[in-house]
Amino acid sequence: MIDKRLFLVPVLLLGACDRRPDPDVLANVEAEQRSAAADAGRIECATGTAPFAAGCTIERIADGGDTILTLRQPDGGFHRLRITRDGRGVVAADGAEAARVTVIGNDRIEVAIGDARYRLPATIGPIAR
Repeated sequence: MIDKRLFLVPVLLLGACDRRPDPDVLANVEAEQRSAAADAGRIECATGTAPFAAGCTIERIADGGDTILTLRQPDGGFHRLRITRDGRGVVAADGAEAARVTVIGNDRIEVAIGDARYRLPATIGPIAR
């Protein structure tokens, strides 16, 4: 015998198709996903024209008075960045290509090196000495 309630599921799903997602709800969900990824040691990254995804990992290493970030891509590539205290945010710690830093929010920057792009948490504003 077939349960008649099973026929209600497609009807309920079709009824939900006409609704547009609330932009505020989507923004909150995206922020929660970024936070969860950061808690797991992951950051958003992309190479070439690919869309951003939380597929890269970040490692922090103290090097004397400096902090070095190693950003690892899913394909095995990586970049090392040095956190600066002069307002630039980060600079390439090694390699021939400079890091290009763009502020993309109150607490985030986007760093581009070559065709790799990374979105990192950041403190925007004066740095205490």
